[in-house]
Amino acid sequence: MNIFENVLNKEQIFINEPMKNHTTFKIGGNADFLLLPNCIEQILNCIKICKENNMQYYIIGNGSNLLVSDKGFRGAIIKLFKNFNKIEINQNIIKAQSGATLSAIAKKAYDNSLEGLEFASGIPGTIGGGVCMNAGAYGGELKDVVKQVTILKHNDIVVLNNEQCNFEYRNSKILEEKLLVLDVTIELKKGKKEDILLKMKQNNKTRNEKQPIEYPSAGSTFKRPPNNFAGKLIMEAGLSGKTIGGACISKKHCGFIINNGGATCEDVLKLADFACRTVKEKFNINLEKEIRVIGES
Repeated sequence: MNIFENVLNKEQIFINEPMKNHTTFKIGGNADFLLLPNCIEQILNCIKICKENNMQYYIIGNGSNLLVSDKGFRGAIIKLFKNFNKIEINQNIIKAQSGATLSAIAKKAYDNSLEGLEFASGIPGTIGGGVCMNAGAYGGELKDVVKQVTILKHNDIVVLNNEQCNFEYRNSKILEEKLLVLDVTIELKKGKKEDILLKMKQNNKTRNEKQPIEYPSAGSTFKRPPNNFAGKLIMEAGLSGKTIGGACISKKHCGFIINNGGATCEDVLKLADFACRTVKEKFNINLEKEIRVIGES
């Protein structure tokens, strides 16, 4: 008997599911279970079953900052992207479940003449993952607009205000303590629709011109080192277009490792480590990977 059948419908449970179908990198072996809960109660029940069966579990959104091992994931992947993505608006306040994408929330903000989230209009990830790593682009970060975050901590539902989240560059208390984001409340300002749209179009034009969005990737592979840029350092190290297997350092933006076709997790990690070593040797600067890696080693 399937141990999750008592808490989820059959169409919410996938067995031996290829994780390459659930990450923007299009890489990854099979997960024992992929679960699609649609409410907090189902999420809590899935976690409870995993703990009772001593089963490893990991919660994902759109898989946009994720690299899954070629050997897959032993345990359950709980995916909140598809079914847990409601967005509600009350005047200048947006409340979104953690599986809602940043781009969908930015579109809702525009529809309601709310400004301040234009930077997120092209980010493919979910608000849950975005809040964990304080996602940002084009001079904006989520810490600038997040009012509060509802999280699950030791089976208790807790609300953190902005200050309690301890937001830093690509980090937060939520990420450090591996807390589960349930929903996020964002506070914006009333603005002019035409101004908001213009900013969104400008940001997306820049993204299209400067980022290799035509290839599968996990976005920026490396964190920005202090007072410098990872892509610039990698390019100056002569690594533009460098490939290992199907993984390639993008010629369009050297801060991105892309899946050039058939790339494996091992290819990406080898290439990322090679870039880190080369930059360290040439410039004595440490690069740190931004992507999260899960699964069997």
